[in-house]
Amino acid sequence: MEKFTRLSGIAAPLPLINVDTDMIIPKQFLKTIKRSGLGVNLFDEMRYDDEGREIPDFVLNKPQYRNAEILVAGDNFGCGSSREHAPWAIKDFGIRCVIAPSFADIFFNNCFKNGILPITLPQEQVDVLMIDAEKGSNARIEVDLEAQTITTSDGEVFPFEVDAFKKHCLLEGLDDIGLTMEKASAIDSFEARSSSERPWV
Repeated sequence: MEKFTRLSGIAAPLPLINVDTDMIIPKQFLKTIKRSGLGVNLFDEMRYDDEGREIPDFVLNKPQYRNAEILVAGDNFGCGSSREHAPWAIKDFGIRCVIAPSFADIFFNNCFKNGILPITLPQEQVDVLMIDAEKGSNARIEVDLEAQTITTSDGEVFPFEVDAFKKHCLLEGLDDIGLTMEKASAIDSFEARSSSERPWV
């Protein structure tokens, strides 16, 4: 998993509440078990019309936000079903950080497991970042995970809280497999000892 330390990027404003996982990645795209290739279908029903043409007014279809790496969203982001395809699609599009007043718990935890930093901030601070994001490619927001700060394009700084273990995993680029592999030598020692003590197993 790619490490997350510091990110300076364009933020896309999505001022909608209760954006559920079916809006993030509709059910017809859940057949794959690959983490790649879903970015093109992120927010599919909002991005494309019935003929598959881009809807120009949708934020991620606007030229200034096509390379957005940060998403500033409304309350209760990622609610609905627990599909892990939702963070897969967000990451595959290129978004590494989502900022909102609140998240659904399962989506929130799935983000960390897939290299995305979800940040919860008070509504008034999200409002400031939303306005900043509306400046488009002329404004870049900086997210510093180690310092646990967000800096607006105007230099205003907001601290944020993050679980120490989840922070460690993101800084080191460790998903569940990576965490297991950190203990590979201990696992090998246990298996060798177990094989010696119980050769009949």
